[in-house]
Amino acid sequence: MPTISSKRSSFGQSIWAIIQTNLYLAIAFLSFITLGGIALSLLNQGDLLLYFSENRTPFWDIFFRNGTKLGEEWTYIGFLIFFLFIRFRYAVLIPITGIIVTIISFLSKSFFLHPRPSLYYKDLGTLGDINLVEGVYLVKGLSSFPSGHTMSAFAIFTLVALLLKQKKGVALLLFAMAIIVGLSRIYLVQHFLEDVYLGGVMGFLIAVFIYEIQRRFPMDTSRWIDRKWS
Repeated sequence: MPTISSKRSSFGQSIWAIIQTNLYLAIAFLSFITLGGIALSLLNQGDLLLYFSENRTPFWDIFFRNGTKLGEEWTYIGFLIFFLFIRFRYAVLIPITGIIVTIISFLSKSFFLHPRPSLYYKDLGTLGDINLVEGVYLVKGLSSFPSGHTMSAFAIFTLVALLLKQKKGVALLLFAMAIIVGLSRIYLVQHFLEDVYLGGVMGFLIAVFIYEIQRRFPMDTSRWIDRKWS
């Protein structure tokens, strides 16, 4: 019977194997952790949001208004259909990821109960000073921390990067798309930097966890779940 220490050793070896085979993705995440941590230590709450408010352009308004949708259900549907032609197992992981993200996002938001930027600045009496993006509905209430869109984007794009055989450039592109979602939430006055930071970390860890669990079940093409839609 395996001991606790042997299980920890096995898990550590598994994580190291994932890092070795996805080095570009690991470096991108480490850069996110580092740069985001530095920004949080140097900036006050809302500084980045206010910077975006003062430097809006029509191009970035359209870019982020559409970019934020990458963290929504249509991305999941697209990847689910895509993986049906590669391996059913991978396609099944897509909705599982969405369900786990939804549950963890709901529970964490309910626990922290941090005010959204719209409520935060309304209480300060300065919401009218913020330059809002036209056509964007401001979510209100105590559901700011962490960012669900960011968690969703980091989870799905990281998982896809881990599942695809083609690494390096593709992994970096997928990670960049997750970053776009995170920045969009601040640009659109829906979240603060700390919300996005934690959402990104949680989403990445969710993806690694799901990938590692499925990796523990060997591929067997005699089973339908390890085949593809031909």
